[in-house]
Amino acid sequence: MRTPHRMDTQHLPHDRSEHPHDRSDQPRNPYEELAALDDGPLEETPLEDFLGADAEQRDEAEREWSPPDHRRGGRRRRNRFAGLPLAVKAVVGLVVLAAFLALGDRWAVLYAEHRAADTLKDRLDLAAAPEVEIGGFPFLTQLADKQLESVKVTVPDVAADRVSLAKVSATAHDIRLDADGLTSVRGAHVPRFDGDVLLSFEDLNRELGASQVTFTGEGRDRVRADGTLPVAGHDLRLRAEARIQRQGERGIATEIGGMRLDIGNLATYRPGTRASEGLHLTPKGAADLARETRKAKALLSVPAIVQRMGVPEATVREALADDGKLTELTGSPKFARQAERLNLIDLALDNPQVLRRIGLDPNLLDELSGLTRPVLADRLALAFELPKPEQGDVRLDDVRVEEDGIRVRVSGSDLNVGS
Repeated sequence: MRTPHRMDTQHLPHDRSEHPHDRSDQPRNPYEELAALDDGPLEETPLEDFLGADAEQRDEAEREWSPPDHRRGGRRRRNRFAGLPLAVKAVVGLVVLAAFLALGDRWAVLYAEHRAADTLKDRLDLAAAPEVEIGGFPFLTQLADKQLESVKVTVPDVAADRVSLAKVSATAHDIRLDADGLTSVRGAHVPRFDGDVLLSFEDLNRELGASQVTFTGEGRDRVRADGTLPVAGHDLRLRAEARIQRQGERGIATEIGGMRLDIGNLATYRPGTRASEGLHLTPKGAADLARETRKAKALLSVPAIVQRMGVPEATVREALADDGKLTELTGSPKFARQAERLNLIDLALDNPQVLRRIGLDPNLLDELSGLTRPVLADRLALAFELPKPEQGDVRLDDVRVEEDGIRVRVSGSDLNVGS
C-alpha cells in the first residue's frame, strides 16, 4: 500500500513577492495544485500477481491444516476394513429377514389358535370360545412335521351337574396331527395330557347358597358352610361341614356332617334320629325357661314331657302348687340338663300349644320335621363327575381344598380329537 505523503509547509509559497511568476490574477487550476503534491508515478502491481499471491497463501493455509486421523494404522489399516459396510448391511438384512420369518410364524400360530378355539367351542357346545395356546418354536416346522410340542386349553364356566366349574385347564403333549396344511386340520391324537379343575367358592355361594350360604375352606379336605336358611318364614342360621373325597376315578363326592339350624338363642335343630339329634333347647334357652315361671309351668303341665324328663310326679305336683318349690326344681343344674335333652320335635304334634307358650312356632316345627339329613345334605352337595371320553382315559389324581375353591388334578392318555 502507498504510505500517506506529508506536505512540506516550508517550501510552500507564503508571499507573492517570492514568486514573481505568481498568476494570482489568473484563474487557479486546482488540478495543478494536486499535481504539485504528486511524488511521482506509482509502481504498478499486476492484478494477476496480487491474486496469485493471495491464492498461494490460501493454498499454504489449507495444506497446513487437515482433519485429525483418529484411527490407528493410517491408510493401510483403513484399506483392511474397506469391506466392513457391506458386512454390516448383510447382517442387517439377515436380522430383518429373521424378524419377518418370526412374525410370519407368530401370525400362523395366532391363526391356528383361533381356529382351534372355534372348533372346540362348537364341538363341546361351550358358551364361549376357550383359550388355546400352542407351545414350541417355530410353529411352521412343527406343522410341517404334523406334530406339536404342546397345546394348552383353558375353558371357563363348564357346567357339571348342579354346579359349574370355574375353570378347566389342560395341557396336551406331543400331539400328532391329522392335517393337510394349516387350514385343513381334521383331528389330533393326544398321547398324554394333564391339568386341573377349579370349583370356586364364589360359584358355590351363588349357585348353591343363593347368596345366603357361604362356603369357605377348612383344612385340606373340608369345606365349611355358614349362612341362613329360610324355614316357615323364619331365617334360621345354617352351619354344616362338607368333607371332600374322591369317588371312583373321575368324580368327587361330599360327606355332609355337623349340620345344625339355630332358632335364635332358643333352640337348635340337628337332622337325624339319634338322641343328640332333633330339636333341642340351647343352654341359654333352658336357663331362660327355668327363670320364667309361666314357661316352666306350661312345660311341667304336660305328663309326656315330665315323663321324658324323668321328674317324679310328686315333685311336679309340689312345684306346680308352690312357686318356691318350682324355683327350687327349675333352678337345679339337673333340671337344665333334662330340659336340654328333650326332643321338641317329638312333642310338636301332640302338644303344639305348649311349644307355643315357650316361644316356638308350631308351623316352624312342622317344616323342621321335613328337613331330614338327606334333604339338607342334598342342598349342600358339591359332587360332580368328569365326563368319560369315547376313546382314551381320563382320571382324577388329587382333590385339594384351597383358599379360592376346590382344585382337582386330572390326567389322561390316548385321546382322539376330531376324526
